[in-house]
Amino acid sequence: MSEPTVTHDNRQYQITVDGQQAGFADYIENGDQRIFHHTVIDKAFGGRGLAGILVGEALTDTRAAGKRVVPACSFVAGYITKHPEFADLADPVTEQTDAAIRTEHD
Repeated sequence: MSEPTVTHDNRQYQITVDGQQAGFADYIENGDQRIFHHTVIDKAFGGRGLAGILVGEALTDTRAAGKRVVPACSFVAGYITKHPEFADLADPVTEQTDAAIRTEHD
């Protein structure tokens, strides 16, 4: 197995392993925030720590872009709790961010 690769395109971070997409983390741009609302790792790639690699790189990239993070996705929220070095990036989930997610999916 080759090293996982994380890429970023069109409001989504993707992680690939051996050329196959193993998962993704979707977000919505909301001013200076990225609202992370959905993270998925394909079952065939489960148990390898790929979600942690994906979210860690997504948060690092978000910091480099000068953006804030709204962890609406439970995995992203849990990751930030376990990795306090990202806590300074996090904004709370609010009615406004929930509305932005709903608007995106309508």
